Amino acid sequence: MNHSQFTVHSAAPVYLSPAVRSSLSERVQEATRLLSDCRACPRACGVHRLSGKTGLCRTGRLARISSAFAHRGEESCLSGSRGSGTVFFAGCNLRCVFCQNWELSQGGEGEEYPPEAVADMMLALQAQGCHNINLVTPEHVVPQVVEALVTAIEHGLGLPVVYNTSAYDSVASLRLLDGVVDIYMPDFKLWSRPACTRYLGAEDYADCAREAILEMFRQVGDLVVTPAGLACRGLLVRHLVMPGLLDETSAIMEWLAGELSRDTFVNIMAQYRPDHRVGIGPQSAGSAGCCEFPEINRRASTDEIAAAYTAARRAGLWRFDE
Repeated sequence: MNHSQFTVHSAAPVYLSPAVRSSLSERVQEATRLLSDCRACPRACGVHRLSGKTGLCRTGRLARISSAFAHRGEESCLSGSRGSGTVFFAGCNLRCVFCQNWELSQGGEGEEYPPEAVADMMLALQAQGCHNINLVTPEHVVPQVVEALVTAIEHGLGLPVVYNTSAYDSVASLRLLDGVVDIYMPDFKLWSRPACTRYLGAEDYADCAREAILEMFRQVGDLVVTPAGLACRGLLVRHLVMPGLLDETSAIMEWLAGELSRDTFVNIMAQYRPDHRVGIGPQSAGSAGCCEFPEINRRASTDEIAAAYTAARRAGLWRFDE
């Protein structure tokens, strides 16, 4: 394997090219139109978000944000020595029963910010020395992200942009980000329709994720890093190993290797824990006082984590964040 082909000495953010910059104002107009009869994500709720109405994501005209800070707990190629400049958006277009951030994704946390204020957050993170701007859970606020990025770029933003997503994305929205996002970091959670329906609240999740990840890969290709190990462009896929669902993992790894590239950079995550409607507690108990999803009411075992890596290697994948 030629590891050097994935290393570059330097790479300016793609949005600094004259061709991309000249198209940004037109992209803002097109993105804003998505909110008039909302089609910003696969839910296609059809609500008039420009007037403040909300759909399943509970987000109207303005993006809601819970926090923005230098995150040192992301993948090492993003966090580096000075942290990844994360902007955590509130709301979500999925309803994962095991969500560890359910207060943020499905509750009412977060405050509304106009695009200029979001741009200021990005510029402040750059001033702090962060290695990149990391947009977390942006699937439902792509129009607002485009608006904020255009303002930030006009005022001197020069960091790589990371799109950190569940992969329940609209391809139309992703195309507005072509040439703007440097690093796509999608989850690929589950594969089968029954599992997606039961655990994510979206029967079509895997179908949409496949289309979205293919579009992301078309835009940026395999992940490339600097000699210091910092990501500067490409695709990085996350997969959370779920207890008892190794068939889902195997199918996802086969698809990544077969339909994208055997050089796809994958983070196989062992962090799953029972939470929200799965973990024991008042937020998870059903009417009978017992766990609603007993089959996933445990952590993935050491053997299951090892089996996930075996499945990835068997598919031909080899680039892991371990």
